[in-house]
Amino acid sequence: MSRASGFTYEQRGDGTVVITHRGRAAGTLRGARADKFLAEVEAGDGQTVMARWTGAYKFGNERLARNHPRNRR
Repeated sequence: MSRASGFTYEQRGDGTVVITHRGRAAGTLRGARADKFLAEVEAGDGQTVMARWTGAYKFGNERLARNHPRNRR
């Protein structure tokens, strides 16, 4: 699996966590979900964790889709 890149997060004073991807908001977490996210980011690879939490990650079938007859040019 390729590494996701371009993700950053900001923890705000009210406990809200805002995840951005290449400068655009990709997700907002509050309460217990924000706490769980912060624990995962500290424990693992931050880029992969943020990609998984926002749903903005590749599924591994891009090469197959590119080679499908419908998508060839």
